[in-house]
Amino acid sequence: MIDIQTEPQPSDLGDVRVTNRAVVLRHVRRHAPCSRADIAAHTGLNKATVSSLVTELIDRRLLRETGLTENRVGRPATMLVLDGEPYAALGMEIGADELVVVAVDLGGNRLLTWRRAFAAPSAAPAETIRALATLARRAISRITGQGRTVLGLTVGVPGLVDTAGAVPSAAALGWRDVPVAAELRAALRDPDFAVAVDTDANLAVLAEQRHGAYVGTADLVHLTGGVTVGAGVLAGGRLLRGARGFAGEIGHVQVDPDGPACGCGRRGCLAALTGLPAVVRQLLPDTEADGPVTDWLPEIERVQTLARQEDPGVLAGLAEIGRHLGHGVSILANVLNPQVVTVGGHLAVLAPWLLPAARAELAARTLAPEAGGCHLDASRLGATATALGGATVALATVESGRLPVR
Repeated sequence: MIDIQTEPQPSDLGDVRVTNRAVVLRHVRRHAPCSRADIAAHTGLNKATVSSLVTELIDRRLLRETGLTENRVGRPATMLVLDGEPYAALGMEIGADELVVVAVDLGGNRLLTWRRAFAAPSAAPAETIRALATLARRAISRITGQGRTVLGLTVGVPGLVDTAGAVPSAAALGWRDVPVAAELRAALRDPDFAVAVDTDANLAVLAEQRHGAYVGTADLVHLTGGVTVGAGVLAGGRLLRGARGFAGEIGHVQVDPDGPACGCGRRGCLAALTGLPAVVRQLLPDTEADGPVTDWLPEIERVQTLARQEDPGVLAGLAEIGRHLGHGVSILANVLNPQVVTVGGHLAVLAPWLLPAARAELAARTLAPEAGGCHLDASRLGATATALGGATVALATVESGRLPVR
């Protein structure tokens, strides 16, 4: 696992060159096109160091020159942008009713986005890992067939994930003690790139910070919307993981002691009140008459249609779910004081009807005035945020100054 950090600074300690590569790469990503002189002026690195680093990064196809620009004071300068064309990073997600894989290049440009229908909650862990491996192999074949090197693969899981990439518990999937990273690595025959596993929420918040509407926000929380609700937390620009990597389980915080049963065995958890199955059961009580739901998209589209038609029962139900959501967010606001909390999945899809009540509840339950400055908003990244965040992990490794091996 890797943390996304704030802008690195030039250092005289440790591996200075690695640190300074990171300075250059992150500056170019955020300010391209820019010149060598621009990099030196804004980072504090001397011009000779910048020149040496840029030469190395061009040689490794991580930067490229785009020609001269004359729209500046003084002599024309050769401008630089990220290259990374020979490389790609992969991210995957185990969703409520699908598996997702995304591939991006160093600049964050999507090379592929594939979604495969798959009912993971009703499948055995081994079956799910086989399906993941099959989808991953197809994506790897497509990427390597384009002459690119895969930098890494990270999978997002809706549950607890330890530092070894195993899943001690995923109530939404019915999993206990599943060594996902090890089994997926074996299924892929020990590839020469990193295979990692993280929580879906952690990966989604990394995608939010790099690609979403709040790029660069240092204190940011993303709430997933799916079979459960998890929180990915960035505090001071770093992922908040906790002592064993289990931070962020806001979905299993009790917000209503008299509420419905949760998959974790407790009652009234946030996930049991605002998770995807809970929302559909409350608003569309006839849904499971013909058996368990394996495709949630049509049900959420039904809810949207009824809400647009101003169905009074659906609008009242959405307002109640919104209040529960605001209650959960207020806990985060009181404990963490984030700048922004974004919601994804079905919570983002239903945001027009959920967020007014959620924001009112957030303001009412937060001790600090105006919710401590916390802004609650819907994510704009769509259903593939977690997979996009998984790909971001490998990109961040390169941006930390570690050169990829081709």
